[in-house]
Amino acid sequence: MATQLTAQQVLHGYTMGIFPMADSDDNNTIHWYEPKMRGVIFPQDFKISKSLRQTLRSGKFTITLNRSFEQVMRMCANRYESWISEEIIEVFTELHLMGYGYSFETRNVQGDLVGGLYGVRLGKAFFGESMFHIERDASKVALAYLVEWMKINEMTLLDTQYLTPHLESLGACAIPQEEYLDYLLEAIR
Repeated sequence: MATQLTAQQVLHGYTMGIFPMADSDDNNTIHWYEPKMRGVIFPQDFKISKSLRQTLRSGKFTITLNRSFEQVMRMCANRYESWISEEIIEVFTELHLMGYGYSFETRNVQGDLVGGLYGVRLGKAFFGESMFHIERDASKVALAYLVEWMKINEMTLLDTQYLTPHLESLGACAIPQEEYLDYLLEAIR
């Protein structure tokens, strides 16, 4: 399959505040998006509920980093409607091999992959692309570890693209795209 989208285009798009998604009806068509209101999490504003804190302490899950990047993408794509096409998987896997793509994998005590997320790091910004879970709270655990990793690495911006009630409960907010671009410029400088 000839790839029309390239890793360099995706990186350049992120620096301009836009991101690609395949059309869920026609996975061969890639569109670029620039929401008027951008979903973000500032790491210092991330909220861990009492129940999530208990889950994190329970020993029920372990986290691995970058052990199963493509598998995480495929699990994220495994839903009724998905914007994650084969072309998107190919390009983001290339970004991973280039050192930009990251996956945070949640594993149960047997070592099975039961949740996770993936995205791209540029400077002090992380562009969260998608999450999945098979077991309850597994994606939230991956997100909590991502945010902790961001704090350790002095990162300032977690781009969630859109704001969902689930993300809002974890401390995400929506800001106007113009304001987002200011934060983005500072983070990737």
